[in-house]
Amino acid sequence: MRELADAKIAPFAAEVDEDARFPQEALEALVANDLHAVHVPEVYGGAGADALATVIVIEEVARACASSSLIPAVNKLGTVPVLLSGSEELKRKYLAPVARGEAMFSYALSEADAGSDAGGMKTRAVRDGDAWVLNGAKMWITNAGVSEYYTVMAVTDPAAGARGISAFVVEKSDPGVSFGPKERKLGIKGSPTRQVILEDVRIPGDRIIGAEGTGFKTALATLDHTRITIAAQALGIAQGALDFALGYVKERRQFGKPISDFQGVQFMLADMAMRLEGARQLTYHAAIKSERAMHGEKIPDLTFVSSACKALASDVAMDVTTDAVQLLGGYGYTREFPVERMMRDAKITQIYEGTNQIQR
Repeated sequence: MRELADAKIAPFAAEVDEDARFPQEALEALVANDLHAVHVPEVYGGAGADALATVIVIEEVARACASSSLIPAVNKLGTVPVLLSGSEELKRKYLAPVARGEAMFSYALSEADAGSDAGGMKTRAVRDGDAWVLNGAKMWITNAGVSEYYTVMAVTDPAAGARGISAFVVEKSDPGVSFGPKERKLGIKGSPTRQVILEDVRIPGDRIIGAEGTGFKTALATLDHTRITIAAQALGIAQGALDFALGYVKERRQFGKPISDFQGVQFMLADMAMRLEGARQLTYHAAIKSERAMHGEKIPDLTFVSSACKALASDVAMDVTTDAVQLLGGYGYTREFPVERMMRDAKITQIYEGTNQIQR
């Protein structure tokens, strides 16, 4: 996995960031090696990788390019609701194209006025005969416009609060689906973040995911599994920054010797590596619990461990990348070196899929 990322993804990471373009080279490399959606079960044509293997794939891609790691990460985020709650027909129809690399699958929960308070969403789905008609706008949707499929949460019973929210599969080609302009972001610039706009979008009745009114429960259950993939992304970003900084301090000479010989620098590197490994072990632990839960076992502390690893790993990533910039000094502050990009990319891991304040 690392060899593939170093050879096929890392060489384009700076250009992808500079031009804010989708990392097509990464998508093609991942699809060619069946690594774009490894979590899809074999029965639906996927690789059938467990949650830990999926974490490692995302981590290794993120080490090379954070934007590219959102290909496997968001494919999991979009499809887990279908895996958890979808009908068998829905699984076969939508998971197989994802497994073949013919489509990507995004997740549309947040709205402009319903971010951390996702239950306050306003997007509506109204039954019309055998169909549903959706109206509203989803905000901050990762890979919007590139993905073919979207898990969309919408209110079906306004009087029922969170229990009046249902989940649906919406296709990019459905009439009435459009996208807002790309957000101009601090980091992960290669992954488009856009509004998904729904204007009288009519979809077949069998595109509902699970029973009516269970969408918010599915959304929260999904995040228990996918927060772990954000932790994986954070680990990869941090590892990339640590690896580069370690190589740099061995080469950079001041006062007649490599700056790696100075104990102050060694202490910084030791703290970076120590905290990163601690976050990694918690993330892997959470991934193992996630896998058990996906197979039907009741895991009482899954919400805790997934929130804990996401908050810890993302905080560590922000600290490690910031320290990596510091170790490179003035060079670290320039775009000639990758650590400033990694620092910018790391910030989002503290924000999306639930801010770290919400996790706590």
